[in-house]
Amino acid sequence: MKKWLSILLVGVGGYGAKYVEYLLRERENYSVQIVGVVDPQAKKSKFYDILADMKIPIYDDLKDFYKYHKADLAIISSPIHYHCDQTCLALEHGSNVLCEKPAAATVQEVKKMIEYRDRFEKIVAIGFQWVYDPTFLKLKQDILAGKFGRPIRLKTMVLWPRDITYYTRSSWAGRIKINGKWVLDSVANNATAHFLHSMLFILGDDLPNTVFPQTIQAELYRANKIESFDTCCMRIWAKNIEILFYATHASKEKIGPYFVYEFEKARIIFNDPRVGENKLVAVYNDGETQFYGVIDHGSMKKLWDIIRAVRGEKNINCSLESALAHTLVINGAHESSKIVDFPEKIIKREQEIVWVENLTDVIKESFENNRLFSETKVQWSYSGKTIDLNNYEGIRNESI
Repeated sequence: MKKWLSILLVGVGGYGAKYVEYLLRERENYSVQIVGVVDPQAKKSKFYDILADMKIPIYDDLKDFYKYHKADLAIISSPIHYHCDQTCLALEHGSNVLCEKPAAATVQEVKKMIEYRDRFEKIVAIGFQWVYDPTFLKLKQDILAGKFGRPIRLKTMVLWPRDITYYTRSSWAGRIKINGKWVLDSVANNATAHFLHSMLFILGDDLPNTVFPQTIQAELYRANKIESFDTCCMRIWAKNIEILFYATHASKEKIGPYFVYEFEKARIIFNDPRVGENKLVAVYNDGETQFYGVIDHGSMKKLWDIIRAVRGEKNINCSLESALAHTLVINGAHESSKIVDFPEKIIKREQEIVWVENLTDVIKESFENNRLFSETKVQWSYSGKTIDLNNYEGIRNESI
């Protein structure tokens, strides 16, 4: 009979509610027990009454939980600027950790988390769920086996409109800093972060590892009244492979994630409307097509994987080192470019959606021609500088 695993939930609103839902539903199947909740806004969670009826202790602060309790696994779904401190505190008190993406706001913070993980000899997994997906992992295994030849260029675009309430849902949404702490919330560090990270992951030298970028040139823009950016394009070089990323919350149309990974012998395509929603295919140079399957963006496989890892039954696919590559890109992007406001005359407001006129066409053209926005000569564009990410120590107070 399996020993029951004790789980602490840090954050039970927003995405954290999804962990509550699945753990309550599957606790018998996986022999897991929620032993505590930390969330100063816990009463706003749709699961609050259930958790209270189960006599699960609920605290405002993580330190208070650890004064009286222990947990085999802490699941951290709090805002970005709490990830580092809460992960380190959980490790210090003997818990393994599943922390939601991104790992933290800065390179310095992720390195501190790695130091604590190693010192206390625990497991830390980061919740970039694509790297737990069996279909995506099968693709990476074939890439590692050389099935498609040498990688040439990887590019992704994501146009996900967000209404005004998206940026008013919390005090940290769209923020650069809060009370002196880096947040760096943005379209690339939150909602679409999975798709930026997955390009770095797919180029890693073995299954769990991620390639580390060499340079980045970014362009950062905003239409919404926020501190950070809601639109970006980036050119990243890693292992002499070009990686292009385009993302926005300020479009009228919803497109993607759509990506094309170009190799010597084939192109890997996801979400092509000619093939089908969420479907991953390889199209070889001779016209042959290999269908990989459907990627489940909402999968909770990361949860079951970390539970198995804590029990010593498997290894994790998204370590702090893997997530560090993504944080490296985000920090470098902020150093590469100032945040440019779109001209007011092309910003449209319609039914609580803020969108930029012709932005969809600019992104599509840039994607098709492998260009940054400034290379398409649109009048509002701004060319960021190239940042060397080799031996990069992280963002500094004077950087932005």
